[in-house]
Amino acid sequence: MGRKAGNLYINPKKFGSVAKPCMKEMVAFLNCLALNNIKDDKCDKQKQLLSVCMHGQTDQKSKSWGNINYHLQRLTRGRK
Repeated sequence: MGRKAGNLYINPKKFGSVAKPCMKEMVAFLNCLALNNIKDDKCDKQKQLLSVCMHGQTDQKSKSWGNINYHLQRLTRGRK
């Protein structure tokens, strides 16, 4: 399961710190679940805040390029 020599590759982990929307809300919800022994009926406020944040993110219509490594491989195929 290794990479072939000569292929272009970008490590997607380097881009992990770019933008993490709703991270604060998700951490608050998970902390609430941990404190209440996984009883989400006690975490309604955090659950609703996370839901609102996530629905707000889906409204943004951004065109996804897909997997960057796929596109790099596709572009290098034509150079051979």
